[in-house]
Amino acid sequence: MPRTPAKRTAGSGRRTTTRKVTKNIPYGQAHIYATFNNTIISMTDQSGNVISWASAGTSGFKGSRKSTPYAARVAAQTAAEA
Repeated sequence: MPRTPAKRTAGSGRRTTTRKVTKNIPYGQAHIYATFNNTIISMTDQSGNVISWASAGTSGFKGSRKSTPYAARVAAQTAAEA
């Protein structure tokens, strides 16, 4: 008895992904919130709307290394590039 291939029931098989919208903003502000344990950087436009943000924790630093100046610099670079 010949085998029949299984039927696909979930759509056409293509995945739909959303594209990341890039906005060209000529001027912006960096808001820095530095605590004893972490540093959070928010990049905003001139109206104050947050465009991107990063922190030492989201940049890969954990524990006491989050509170170092190097971790703050890496977080600032990450927020500026996004």
